[in-house]
Amino acid sequence: MSQPRSRILIVDDSPTGLTLLAEALEPAGYEVLTASTGHDALRIAEQALPDLIMLDVVMPGHDGYSVCRMLKREDVTRDIPVIFITSKDDTAGIVEGFRVGAVDYLHKPFRAPEVVTRVATHLRISQLTRELQTRNAELEAEMRQRQKAERLRERADHRLSSLADREAERWGLDSLVGESKHLRRVVSDITRLHRFERTSVLITGESGTGKELVARAIHHQSPRAGGPFVAINCVAIPEALAESTFFGHVKGAFTGAATERKGAFELADGGTLFLDEIGDMPATLQAKLLRVLEDSEVTPVGAGSPIKVDVRVVSATNATLEEKVSAGEFRADLYYRLARYVVETPPLRERPEDLPLLAEHFLRLFANEMGAAPPALDCDALALLQSHSFPGNIRELKNTLERALILSGGKTIRRDHLVLTGGSTAPESGGEAIASKAVAEDEIPMPLEEAERFLIRRALRVTGGNVAEAARLLQVNRSRIYRRMPGEA
Repeated sequence: MSQPRSRILIVDDSPTGLTLLAEALEPAGYEVLTASTGHDALRIAEQALPDLIMLDVVMPGHDGYSVCRMLKREDVTRDIPVIFITSKDDTAGIVEGFRVGAVDYLHKPFRAPEVVTRVATHLRISQLTRELQTRNAELEAEMRQRQKAERLRERADHRLSSLADREAERWGLDSLVGESKHLRRVVSDITRLHRFERTSVLITGESGTGKELVARAIHHQSPRAGGPFVAINCVAIPEALAESTFFGHVKGAFTGAATERKGAFELADGGTLFLDEIGDMPATLQAKLLRVLEDSEVTPVGAGSPIKVDVRVVSATNATLEEKVSAGEFRADLYYRLARYVVETPPLRERPEDLPLLAEHFLRLFANEMGAAPPALDCDALALLQSHSFPGNIRELKNTLERALILSGGKTIRRDHLVLTGGSTAPESGGEAIASKAVAEDEIPMPLEEAERFLIRRALRVTGGNVAEAARLLQVNRSRIYRRMPGEA
């Protein structure tokens, strides 16, 4: 498709002047409009919106200067470039022309090639100006979106920090409930680390075994207990924001960075930084993390100099980092720096003797939140719990008991109140009922996005909240589950 021709409005009270300019421009492919008075020029300009106006200075009635002023006052014609035409070589007149808004002057008599060249140049400048204005508007809109996202993230960080403080009160060292040899070994490790407050610690174990709880216990049992405890889930951070999240940024470091923002290392200065799911940290960030651990300083994005920090790093993983190192997915030097001391959290199936104590502990906590007395757990219910393998570990037990407390109405928890992997005594949810009906009747019961959330929710329930296991069942990356179910995963 051919491009539309640029439209030029020539304003001159001399028919000869109009003819000469038209004869110069039309062969060059321009559409020419003409006007012989300032009044006609204003009318045609507002109606036809030409791409450029060639305006004679000396005309009866409105002269060229007054016409240009009126054009620049109106929104629809303000941005149309104006080239003045004059037979006078008057410096003061030229200055006045530029003052009222002209972009160029063309002196009579003129040559056709000069006219065409000047017009083409200013049309191109006008086009580039419009493109720049459009791009600036897009960047401003993008900046507003980034600023909005930044504000939302800061509010989320504040809420997460408040939740973390409440969790620290709720899940202190006393919540390491149990008497098994496995738990005693963990407690012994935590106690042993008291004297080594700078030693990096790697906590390993399956999902749901309480790795963050152990990390908090290490923090609260150390001389750093009075400092902050900052928890970061390495899977949940978009890679584009990872560097800013960890190291912070200065104002103006990138589009949307309207204010300075401290990163996790600065926020944890004097305390402990807990890096959960460390095995999923982006490769691009691993080298920078190693440098921070070695030098004890961070450089915020956009900053020219580093900042000293005093942070103990405790990391956790449910993956085998040695295998990731062998596969080239994790830096060996970073692994050895993080794993100065390793604490292994045991799965619940290896500490069955702790299950009754944990069940009593969780029911007491949930009941206290309801302002009620802790309900009893009858023998059949306890036996069912003890016969279950709990692939989701302590997290699954906790979720199971909280659901059972709701189903029991705060009364004695019976076997039929327990919803465990491999079978459910509870009625189908609305989503499950609809999905089952759809399968039977060959219908499409819900939008794809809702169906995906339903499948993720069912996988999380089947695995007792174990995100890694749910991702394996659904054959998707864990980050997809976090994005789809941010409040539940």
